[in-house]
Amino acid sequence: MLRRSYALICYIVFLASFLYAIGFVGDVLVPKTIDAPVTRLGWPALLVDALVLGLFAIQHSVMARPAFKRWWTRYVASSIERSTYVLLSSVLLGLVFVAWRPLPALVWDARGTWLAPLLLALQAIGWLVVLLSTFMISHFELFGLTQAWRSARSQSLQPEAPFVERFFYRFVRHPIMLGFLIAFWATPAMSQGHLLFALLTSAYILIGVRLEEADLSAKIGRDYDDYRARVPMLVPLPKRRA
Repeated sequence: MLRRSYALICYIVFLASFLYAIGFVGDVLVPKTIDAPVTRLGWPALLVDALVLGLFAIQHSVMARPAFKRWWTRYVASSIERSTYVLLSSVLLGLVFVAWRPLPALVWDARGTWLAPLLLALQAIGWLVVLLSTFMISHFELFGLTQAWRSARSQSLQPEAPFVERFFYRFVRHPIMLGFLIAFWATPAMSQGHLLFALLTSAYILIGVRLEEADLSAKIGRDYDDYRARVPMLVPLPKRRA
């Protein structure tokens, strides 16, 4: 019961951070966004922003590696390992929101043009792709709830399942990350701060997916290698035949 309650709390914290992220990046609805309130701190702001994004990226990547998990589960029960990862990721994402220093100078501004509603619609599609993609694999396992519930029923935490390509995963190998890239870049008003955020998160995504693919190849084997040979990583375009 305690572990299930803990997993549920971690999920709620994640959900709150995810919803806040939509408003933060979209510069709407939430108290502090990527572009507001306006500050004029110059280079110190850039360094603070890069630091908090770097902390999030390091935690998010290191704790996802199999070697770290093997060490970590000596001290944390396997049934709540994923929930703890989700909780720490959400807390560090919250730190990004709190510590972020806007850099308001505009790189481009399409507000008031026909492009603005198109970019806003594209941004919304990006977030929708992120959310839907999590359900096309296993949403509740991805965020730690399934493991806690299985443990409470004395069931295997990770039952063997065949490798299956579902919906978006038939067109790109990482639709969640594709959704994030669309959401981060599709904006009518691109400030210097937003550009910094988009560049750093894009770099992290490109590095992170390669690390994840190495892990998946080692875990799944030939099925995943064949999948990788057939399906593009992020851009849903046909692969050239050799």
